Amino acid sequence: MFVDSHCHINFPELAENIDELLANMAQNRVTHALCVSVNLPEWPSVMALADTYPNLYASVGVHPDYEDVEEPTVAGLVELAQQARVIAIGETGLDYYRLEGDLEWQRERFRVHIRAARETGLPLIIHTRSASEDTIRILKEERADEVGGVMHCFTESWEVAQAAMELGFYISFSGIVTFKKAEELKEVARRVPLERMLIETDSPYLAPMPFRGKTNQPAWVKHVAEHIADLRGVPLTEVASATTANFFKLFSRAAQ
Repeated sequence: MFVDSHCHINFPELAENIDELLANMAQNRVTHALCVSVNLPEWPSVMALADTYPNLYASVGVHPDYEDVEEPTVAGLVELAQQARVIAIGETGLDYYRLEGDLEWQRERFRVHIRAARETGLPLIIHTRSASEDTIRILKEERADEVGGVMHCFTESWEVAQAAMELGFYISFSGIVTFKKAEELKEVARRVPLERMLIETDSPYLAPMPFRGKTNQPAWVKHVAEHIADLRGVPLTEVASATTANFFKLFSRAAQ
């Protein structure tokens, strides 16, 4: 069986077909999925899914790409995280690819999430793009190793993966790893220990081969696992069982 460790099925293009999505998950042996928060106004839609469907979970956080939105506070995140179906803080992190200028607000928002994670004991969901050096630095400065988490939709180097794993973080691979030109990422997927690996769709984005360009969905996380199994020369069941066990180990509230 498989677990989609990161999706956005509260987004309109997926939420309107939720029954079909869940049926497709079951057909492809995807037993659970984590619906990840990107901002506070839309967080109730994330929680509604997690509260309605027993195999869906929620996180709480504000994505670094969301500029000019309600800023989260440590106290506010801690309060929202008391909901039983919330199993993580995030997604949070840094993105220097999409935004330019003075991004100190982004770094401060990142620190707020880490502090909330340490207060709640919940793991972090980290987004980083063109900002790996500052991401690792702030994780260290804010003692994120006390709670750990996952580097979601990983696209960085092996050296960044090593630095993250040294802080207790898992490395999660999305459909990008199946793309033909993602050679460096494929090599990282070969080298990351299975006991430190997760898989995800980041749906509705980044559909894996052979569905690239289509609206992604949690059922297709199986294709990420299949590609990683091929890269490593191991049975699919080995990747499936390891990544599923890792999900419930990291997101321990989900196992309760």
